[in-house]
Amino acid sequence: MDTIMDTIMKPTLTKSLIATAVLAASWHANAAVEIYNKDGTTFSADGLINIFYVNSSIEATDISGAVSDRDQSRIKMGFLPNNIGFNYGKQLDDLKIEVRSSFWVSINDTDLSRGATALGTNSLIDVRQFYAKLSGDWGSVTLGKDFGLFNRTNILGDELLLGYGQTSDTFGLVDGGNVSFGNISTGYSYPMPKAQITYRTNDMNGFNVAVGVMDPSKSAADSSEDTPRVEFEASYTTELNNVGVKGWLNGLSQTSEVQGIEQDQSGLGYGLNVKFSGLSLTASGYSSEGVGYVAGLDNIVGAESNESDGSLLQVSYTTGDNRFVISSGETENQDTANMAAGITTHKNVALGYFRTVRPGIIMVAEFNNTESENSITSLAEDNKTFSIGTVVTF
Repeated sequence: MDTIMDTIMKPTLTKSLIATAVLAASWHANAAVEIYNKDGTTFSADGLINIFYVNSSIEATDISGAVSDRDQSRIKMGFLPNNIGFNYGKQLDDLKIEVRSSFWVSINDTDLSRGATALGTNSLIDVRQFYAKLSGDWGSVTLGKDFGLFNRTNILGDELLLGYGQTSDTFGLVDGGNVSFGNISTGYSYPMPKAQITYRTNDMNGFNVAVGVMDPSKSAADSSEDTPRVEFEASYTTELNNVGVKGWLNGLSQTSEVQGIEQDQSGLGYGLNVKFSGLSLTASGYSSEGVGYVAGLDNIVGAESNESDGSLLQVSYTTGDNRFVISSGETENQDTANMAAGITTHKNVALGYFRTVRPGIIMVAEFNNTESENSITSLAEDNKTFSIGTVVTF
């Protein structure tokens, strides 16, 4: 099936989506290889490589009502792209300097006949993090390029982060040269890496706050953005009678002007995670206006009449080296200025199994059933995907 968003999606996916699975650096933080540590100066490296065998069975209905189906097998990377990162640290009296750079690579470049280049490779090497962090008794400030704050913890807490997730054919993901989508567009939007200046408080008895000014996302080539994009996140973590609890709230606001018409884009995300006796229960969601209404990519902004609402419910159980996951997510998109276009709903239900065979080696088996439909038109998709793969980290 031809994707219904080819004109918008292909340039965006090709240029900017290799880091779809967000915040891998947080996973690597506990696994980095120390290269140098002397006189208060440190340098380390970390990396992630993953590969999956994927089989998708897709049934689609186009705008005319015609039904088509196809099966597709691929060997691809999962929700996290393959990457390598480098970390530098220096303690200067009461000031600590940290520098992070990470490089993200697609390995899904076998079939180049789909693109304009038919020779060579197209690994899409990209830099998603390149920042310095200064910290002290007053908190910390991040200077440079990093992932955004809106929906940051929503996606970081996804139990399928190391897995595969949804690959809607409507978005061109089955045969796409980039990552799968986890639950992007089926529960949360993607906090695209942005140039930013972000302040974070130190931990205050479990309470943390981050506020950042970020490079705004333009809604048109000739749009005007008089002020930066502002994003924030507040979280609280505690333990009650051996029950771990974490709650969070995040959001964004920016304004664009297109041909004299002002557009206010905004979003609010939230969530709650409870852990006890090997169980982890997570409920999260978000609402936005004019943000991320195309495939859940929050760098795509437009009129505030474009509204999105998402929710994600997940349960996982960990026993020894085994983790079992049940996940259900949904996002609804509509343009309130054009009600005749209807409401488009994207859903994903997943079952996952993660097995740690050795420290740094995880085997994954996963099933995802992704569905999309429009409340008025006949456009619809039912995509059943089975994936099995290996994740290696250092």
